[in-house]
Amino acid sequence: MATINVVGLRWGSLVQNVTTVAKYGGLVIIVLLAFTLGLPKTGGHFTPAVPPGSFSVSAFGLALVSVLWAFDGWGDLAKVSGEVKDPERTLPKAIVLGTLAIIAIYLLANLAYLSVLSVDEMRKAPLVAADVALRLIGPVGVTLVSLTVLLSTFGSVNGSLLTGPRIFFAMADDGLFFKQVAKVHPTFKTPYVAIIMTGTLGVAFVLLRSFEQLADIFVTASLVFYIMSIGAIFKLRKRPDWNPPVKTPLYPFVPALFCLAVLFLLGNSLMDDAQRIPTLGVFGVILLGVPVFYATVGRKRG
Repeated sequence: MATINVVGLRWGSLVQNVTTVAKYGGLVIIVLLAFTLGLPKTGGHFTPAVPPGSFSVSAFGLALVSVLWAFDGWGDLAKVSGEVKDPERTLPKAIVLGTLAIIAIYLLANLAYLSVLSVDEMRKAPLVAADVALRLIGPVGVTLVSLTVLLSTFGSVNGSLLTGPRIFFAMADDGLFFKQVAKVHPTFKTPYVAIIMTGTLGVAFVLLRSFEQLADIFVTASLVFYIMSIGAIFKLRKRPDWNPPVKTPLYPFVPALFCLAVLFLLGNSLMDDAQRIPTLGVFGVILLGVPVFYATVGRKRG
């Protein structure tokens, strides 16, 4: 995937488009099968969204951390804005439509699962979609789900390598990271050093941690940087020369609501006994970046 993205943004975008269509297609097939084959047999296992005594703010906050993994792509789009034509029109449209599409397909998928399995069965199933497909059409369904998961993972890896390295490249280009990372490939015109470095880090993380651990670490760490990025809007708005082509709608309500939501999620993780140590570990690694910066690149800037 790193090689594909080094060759050019166009190839990376092509892979992303193909895997996204295939991923959606696999989920849509499962949804249609569940509604046409499963629902008539079971009548559905639908229950009230919030049964009495079932809701806990703390548990909801912890579950939301994992859910945000599925929705995190909205933030990645901005990282490739420098290589997108007409970003003022394209990015807002892509972010809004993309997020709405994710909400729609996930709601439909959950309704489809409940058309076949009960909540208790879903709770015990390690792979809910595979269990649903197995019950509907047998082993062929499991194969379909496996292919969908593989394509989804493939597309997710490509998306990360399509966007993440651009942050490292921009930092290095601004003198905030090692200057070698800002190198552009002479033929393909891509930030190849940043892409290779990101791919190498990805391999290392996968070898050291499980998917669940990586997902929680990723979301917790990214939330810290998201709140700093969104919080910067309040400072930028005060600059007399600040006149961006796209402005935050419903300012200051939208960025303030975002920051409060992030503070709730991070604070909730710190209050939970099981998540406190991992969360503090993530914060510690981020804070460690401050002295490392001033001991290396920051010292040179001074």
